This record gives sequence, structure tokens and C-alpha cells, in this order.
Amino acid sequence: MPNTILIGAPIDEGQRRPGCVMGPTAYRVAGLAQAIRELGHGVEDWGDMVLPALQAVSCPNPAVHSLAEVLGWTEVLADKVDDALSSGGLPIVLGGDHSLALGSVAGAATYAARVDRPLFLLWLDAHSDFHTPITTQSGNLHGTPVAYIAGREGFEAFPPFPKPIPAARICLYGIRSVDPAEHAALLKHDIAINDMRVLDERGIVAPLREFLDMVREAGGMLHVSLDVDFLDPSIAPAVGTTVPGGTTFREAHLVMELLHESALVTSLDLVELNPFLDERGRTAKLMVELVGSLMGRKVFDRPTRSF
Repeated sequence: MPNTILIGAPIDEGQRRPGCVMGPTAYRVAGLAQAIRELGHGVEDWGDMVLPALQAVSCPNPAVHSLAEVLGWTEVLADKVDDALSSGGLPIVLGGDHSLALGSVAGAATYAARVDRPLFLLWLDAHSDFHTPITTQSGNLHGTPVAYIAGREGFEAFPPFPKPIPAARICLYGIRSVDPAEHAALLKHDIAINDMRVLDERGIVAPLREFLDMVREAGGMLHVSLDVDFLDPSIAPAVGTTVPGGTTFREAHLVMELLHESALVTSLDLVELNPFLDERGRTAKLMVELVGSLMGRKVFDRPTRSF
């Protein structure tokens, strides 16, 4: 696995509950860099991104707020993730709310197009985030990244997504909260939707391995976007949008272990951590442990599965 590059994205503007701005610091205090180094990987910390000068932008939906700020973050993060991949690193974006994926995945897509490799997206989240700035009723742009990535209309204020990811290369995994407008739109797209019912019926492993097999067969790059609310709030309370019924401690680690064994992950988001809502750093420490599993930590080494 290449050297990891930590990119702080102290973004609060994609939603209305203050606190995600402290996420990058919480990951560093919880020992993320040290945990990665202890597994034998190099780590560079590029520090926190800074919001650039804001542009004058508008949206026909009056509910949308902080559009200029989210647009600014999108542009700087796209450039920074592209830079990290171009340098041969594995960027880990430390959020910050999930609107950061508007930029992080755009950066990965720019790089993937330049090296002529297909980009796949694994969305580990309670929510589908398939609204557009036009359809969102809350006005929170952290609920729009997958729509932008998939090439939906309604993002005229944003730079055109470098190369929209076809629906067949997007996997929503662990979702359990979808608004009616998102549901209607998803029915028109062939996105793999592995909600918690699918995972309850089929188990954690089979749907994920099927998606990873697709990535491998295509020689693809894989961007993983991990939202704290992918986890059940009983083990990860530090998130502003808690949804009961998420993955357990063991299930989440199994997902990370399978991703490590696949050797397919090329970029990673850690999003929606709100340290103000945490219990003595409990959620931040768990997220660091999950990154450890993704980077190769095991209880007992076993032969890697043959694909």
C-alpha cells in the first residue's frame, strides 16, 4: 500500500450543526498517524485546507445555505486530492461534514481520467446523499455528493464533475435513511443499493465482495467514503445525524479488513465526526481503529483469499 497522505478538511458548512470543523484535530489527537505508522506505512500530514476567497453564487432553491463556502471547499479539495494521488500517495481526507466528498471524489475522478482508469465509489453511510441543490428541502449540501458524482442535473454553480461515475460503479452500502425525492431518483439509476435489509438478509461479506470483484476485473481505482453514521450510534455517538440500526463494531471492522485484503482502495474520506457530541473521544478512537483495519491490522494472520 502506498504512503498515506492526511488532508484536513475542517468543513462545517454542509449542514447546520456546529462541530465537524473540529474533526481533523480529533483524528490527529486520537493517534491516526501513529496507528498507520505502527503498521509499517509511511504518513505525510499536509495539514488543514483553508477556504479560498468566496465567489458570488446563487441557487434557485431558497433553502440552500452556505453555497459559496461549499463550492470553495469543493475546489480546493479536488485539487489537493488530485495532487496526493499524482504524487503516488493514498489520500485520507479528515472531515468535516460529508459535503467534502463533492471535492475529494472530484479530485480522484480527475486523476483517474488522466491515467485512464475507471473510478469506483463505495459509500459507507446511513444516507444515500442523492439530493441535488434543487431537490433538498433541508438546504444541507452534505446530502448531495452522490448525485453530483453520478452526474445529476442541478449543480450549475459547481464545476462540471470531471467524469461522472456510471451508476453501475457506485455502491451504497449500509444505508437506512432515504428521503422520498432521493428514492424516486434512485429508481431511475442502476446504483447498487445495499441497505441494511440487504445486509441483514445476505450478510456483510457477499455484497461487498461482489462489488470488489467488479473493481478488480475492471482494473479500477476505489474511493471509499466512510461516514460516522455508517456505524450504529450506540458505538459511535459523535455524529449529528444518528440513525439507529447501523453496523456493529465487528461488522465495521470486517468491512475494513475485506477492503484491506482486496488491495483496491486508492483514496478515503472520514466524515461527519463531531467531537462536541463525543464521549471522551470514543468515536474518534473507533474511527482510527477502523482505519487501522483498513491498513492491515489483524488479530490473527490468515492466508489471503484467492479471487
